Amino acid sequence: MISHVTIAVRDFDRALGFYGAVFDAIGLEQSFRSDTGQAAAFRKPGTTRPLFFLALPFDGAQAKPGNGPMTAFLCDSRDQVDLAHATGLKMGARDEGAPGLRPQYHAHYYGAYLRDTEGNKIGFACHDPA
Repeated sequence: MISHVTIAVRDFDRALGFYGAVFDAIGLEQSFRSDTGQAAAFRKPGTTRPLFFLALPFDGAQAKPGNGPMTAFLCDSRDQVDLAHATGLKMGARDEGAPGLRPQYHAHYYGAYLRDTEGNKIGFACHDPA
């Protein structure tokens, strides 16, 4: 259903370092970086899509995180959720919800939430039983 998601960032190199570390924790790889160094994409190895892009705003205006939007990344296990959250905190993210069960979503939903180094809300979710 989704081709790609793009978020705008102010400090591209810092965001790239943050997402590189967090995505390594959940098994995603960088698959693209523009020649100008203003955009990069990540994906699951062996796939072409969906892609998650970081980019400086095309219009040259300052990037601003939204109030409400969130991108959540599927994790293969609850341990991956824990590792992604811990890695994000170590890389300078702000906690928005510690890893744990969220039975209000469904019986096996295990998730965690952060604000990245740019203020964007991201989540990590595993939908499988322990």
